[in-house]
Amino acid sequence: QVQLVESGGGLVQAGGSLRLSCVASGSIFRMGWYRQAPGKQRELVAAITRGGSTNYADSVKGRFIISRDNAKNTVYLQMNSLKPEDTAVYYCNGVLQFSTRDYWGQGTQVTVSS
Repeated sequence: QVQLVESGGGLVQAGGSLRLSCVASGSIFRMGWYRQAPGKQRELVAAITRGGSTNYADSVKGRFIISRDNAKNTVYLQMNSLKPEDTAVYYCNGVLQFSTRDYWGQGTQVTVSS
């Protein structure tokens, strides 16, 4: 089974930045970040394919940047200009090529204070 391990979460003041990292146990076609706040459904934040095609939620466009290092099987999420509404548990997501099965990391907490 594919394993994903996130790191980089923490407490930050509004307007600050954080960089999340996710290391996968193998090569994954599509890797991304989702987040879930208490009482809300999990939502897509950003995703990137092995070839570098990206997709962002409207709420983070212009503030967050997703990237990946295929040689290291790692995906990153650079989060800038953080807002209190960005507070959530952030989960790394991966999808294998020719598969519809999703794999998830354990999550890392991001808290943005006002």
